[in-house]
Amino acid sequence: MATIDYDLELKRAGANATGGWRRVLFLARRHVLGAAGLIIMTVFVFTAIFANVLARFDPLTVDAAHALARPSAAHWMGTDSFGRDVFSRIIHGARISLAVGLGSTALGGTIGVIVGLTSGYLSGWFDLVFQRVSDILQALPLLVLALVMTAALGPSLPNVIIAIAIPLIPTVARVIRANTLALREQPFVEAAKSIGMSEVRIAVRHVLPNTLAPLIVLATAQLGSTILTEASLSFLGLGIPEPYPSWGRMLSESAAEYVRTAPWLVIFPGIAISLAVFGTNLFGDALRDILDPRQRG
Repeated sequence: MATIDYDLELKRAGANATGGWRRVLFLARRHVLGAAGLIIMTVFVFTAIFANVLARFDPLTVDAAHALARPSAAHWMGTDSFGRDVFSRIIHGARISLAVGLGSTALGGTIGVIVGLTSGYLSGWFDLVFQRVSDILQALPLLVLALVMTAALGPSLPNVIIAIAIPLIPTVARVIRANTLALREQPFVEAAKSIGMSEVRIAVRHVLPNTLAPLIVLATAQLGSTILTEASLSFLGLGIPEPYPSWGRMLSESAAEYVRTAPWLVIFPGIAISLAVFGTNLFGDALRDILDPRQRG
């Protein structure tokens, strides 16, 4: 009969993963797809930060002599109808997508946390009003509501961030509210009240920190949606205005007219959008499995 080496099995299970790097490696082995998503997101962020270094040409410079040039050693991803280098525009487009994704997620998440925490902890008339307004906002899809807001505010980077952030508020607020309703009945909240701590201090210091785990998971999952929504708005002509490079606008300018004669104008921006959304979704799913105890086997 074969004997079982329990020490070896515990090591394989990650029982010795006490150090920071060992724990990271253990989680990477256990969540391979999540690690792949994190790598994609890291490359995405690195590209956005060092866009000026990585881009070989100015993304806004027009060169009519090299319009619609095929991918070559000089232009790795070809050029568009104005002779602008597609690779450089995709590199700089990562910066815009990252700014919109992080900006709208941060703005919508911050307002959603404030509204959800207040609604769940205080209840009463404020919670009733929030529930009705939230039902109205969530009755419309994210893209439709973002289209309405962008059309009202006008196409610009700050307006796009605001337009995408507003539809995110009720989603974040509902998650925070649900967790707050459960947490406010816990003994540590009653103990804080018994020593005379104010309601605001209890909510901010004791209730809010315990809602951060689901908030981080939700924010990571929403990041991919915001990037895709920005690309959709730009594709429809309501996102980032010209001449600034945006993946969605690059598609809208070339999809109908050049899809047959210059397919690289459609393929490369489409791949960039797909990879960004794919990476954030993979990492968000892995983060949910790690932070949510109900998902652990």
